[in-house]
Amino acid sequence: MTNYSKNPEVIAKLTPEQYRVTQQSGTERPGTGALLNNKQPGIYVDIVSGEPLFASSDKYDSGCGWPSFTKPIEDANVNELRDISHGMVRTEVRSSHGDSHLGHVFPDGPIDRGGLRYCINSASLRFVHRDQMQAEGYGAYLNQVEDIQ
Repeated sequence: MTNYSKNPEVIAKLTPEQYRVTQQSGTERPGTGALLNNKQPGIYVDIVSGEPLFASSDKYDSGCGWPSFTKPIEDANVNELRDISHGMVRTEVRSSHGDSHLGHVFPDGPIDRGGLRYCINSASLRFVHRDQMQAEGYGAYLNQVEDIQ
């Protein structure tokens, strides 16, 4: 089992946008995230801790302007917290080990896939292509990665 944690050395190397999103609970502008239109097979991990968060097979185009997923790859790696900022009641999503702000989860996802939409900032994620997963220690998740139609 890999030890995922909030790594100060990694935090020091984040871009200003990655830092603002993950450490200050910021939100990238819709439609601007580097991973929004990524359709390659692989997994999305916390940019700070490396913990696996979402699989490409659970990513879908919600039209909201941010990468959207129907469920986390490991429930234990995602914390959901009540967020009452900006005059709204929302459910914030944070990584469990890295404590990075990821985005929010909403109950308007595809009904046939559980009904949830995890709306996640690209700036909080690092994409690991299927071909690199074994080498980077994510081989256990290969069965959750498939080609995107």
